[in-house]
Formats: sequence, C-alpha cells, structure tokens
Amino acid sequence: MQTLDEDIKKREFKRVYLLYGEENFLKRSYKNRLKEAVLGDDTMNFHYFEGKGMDIQEIVGLADTMPFFAPKRLLLLEDSGLFKGSAEQLAAYLPQLPESTCMLFVESEVDKRGKLYKAVKKVGYAADMVRQTPAQLANWSARLLAREGKKITNATMELFLSKAGDDMENIRSELDKLISYTLGREVITSQDVEDICTTQLTNKIFDMIAAISNRQVPKAMELYEDLLLLKEPPMRILFLIARQFNQLLLVKDMAGKGVAKAEMASRLKVPPFVAGKMLTQARAFTKEQILAYVEQCVEMEEAVKRGRLQDRLAVEILICRRI
Repeated sequence: MQTLDEDIKKREFKRVYLLYGEENFLKRSYKNRLKEAVLGDDTMNFHYFEGKGMDIQEIVGLADTMPFFAPKRLLLLEDSGLFKGSAEQLAAYLPQLPESTCMLFVESEVDKRGKLYKAVKKVGYAADMVRQTPAQLANWSARLLAREGKKITNATMELFLSKAGDDMENIRSELDKLISYTLGREVITSQDVEDICTTQLTNKIFDMIAAISNRQVPKAMELYEDLLLLKEPPMRILFLIARQFNQLLLVKDMAGKGVAKAEMASRLKVPPFVAGKMLTQARAFTKEQILAYVEQCVEMEEAVKRGRLQDRLAVEILICRRI
C-alpha cells in the first residue's frame, strides 16, 4: 500500500491497478483516493463497469480513446470476476494500454496463477487489502481519535478493539459513536467504551466459550438466546464455536511447546490480551476435551445437514453437553 500512497502523493500513476482482498474499507478508501487523484472532479473521462459479463470490446475501445481535454482517462472495473477466469483477451491487451488511460480493478478474489493477474503485475500494481494487525488497527484508531482531539490509553484501546473486532468499517463506525458520546471531553475511558460500543458476534462467542469452560450452562444459553434475538443464524453460531475451539486447540499446543503469549498472538493474528484470554480458556480444558468439542461441532453440523436435527436445537445440545 505504500506504493499506492506514493503514486497518489506524486500524481504519477501506473497504467493498471488491482485492489483485492477481504478488507473492504481499505479497498473503498484507495478506490476513491485513486479516482480523486487521477481525475479530480472530471466526469467526462470516467467510465464505471460493475459485475460479471462486462463487454471487453467496449472496455478496450474506451481505453484506446484519448481523454477529452485532460491528461488521463479512468476506467473503473468492480467485482468483474475476470480474475477468477482466463480473461485472455484483456490480459493480452493490457501491455498495449495507452499511457493516457488508467485502468482500476477492484475485486474480492483473484487467482494469482491467472493470466490477467500476471499481466497486471507486469504493467501495473496489485495491492492485497488484507485484514490489518491489532497493532495497525490500534495506531489507525488512535490517529483518527487524535484528529478529533481525543486521547485514549493502551488498555482502553485494547478493550475497544476487543469489542469492535478487526473490521475497519465497523471500527470507524464505533469510533464515531465514541467521539459523539464524549463530546466536550478529551479523554476516552473504559467506561465510555462499555457504555456505547457494541460487542461484535465473535466476542459474544468468546464469552459463550468462557461460560462453557466454567460450566456455566445457563449463562452460555443466555448468550445464545441473545445472538438469536440479533437474528444470527444458528449455523453461523455453530461455525464460530467450532472455530473458537480449533483456536483453543492451537493455543493448547503452543503452550505445551513453551511458545510465549506474544508469539501466540502473532500466529493467531489477535491482540496479545486476547491471546492471554484464549490461553486461560485453553487451560480450563484438557486437549482431549477440546478435541471432543470440535468433533461434536462436526457431528451437529452433519446432523442438521442430514435433517436429523433442527439447527437451533443442535447448538443447544452442543452448549449443554458436558465432556
């Protein structure tokens, strides 16, 4: 992403850009920044294509057309699906793209073995917009708060991210809530975070596993009911429970090998304090118990898919079972 920042700053653009990956906030941000940097408020030299089934001949024709009283023409192609197929015609054309045209692709998934991806890499720049690390999210959040004249301690930031999760779109939304809530005050406290920020689904699953590990079945069931009231599908809840137990299995294995908490956090891509909580949870189970829960998750999923159990009941059985 440093390359993108430099190109935007210097107003020196490559002929082709590809923005892809799972962090939608970053993709949208760089898409808009590139569009603004290349064209400004020029709409006559901007062409937008969205979805599968794009007319490649039309795209090539526009790309070959000189911009109208401007240095650049911009073609934005979003969610084309072209990077999951062969797209040989467009791949063969990209090396011939005029310097006066900038082509910008924004995709969710790409096949790096494909000809189009390789062509973009050869004549332009491909940026993988991955989920940011906890440290990057904390720094980014702190900068946004500082712009609004707000201060926050490291401990409060950890609490905030534990609630907001790692999705930058959601983090930005929760920060806006915090800023409005603390209007007239400089320092954001942990109580502010508890009062106004919404706990994300994955964090509720974490609390549910904690209740299960402490043999607090009523509390685990209460958390499950809360998720159902929030219209969360039981099968998604089951998937997240299974994922959490798989992570606990990894933590258990790393702890047995003497891996430090900081290294655990790095491998699991979670904040250190979350790794600490997971380590505490993992210690509440034997390795055999964790494996048994993982196997039961698989059994419940199969029972639902085969019609032997309703999805809601399957999760209830899983929560209530004792290993």
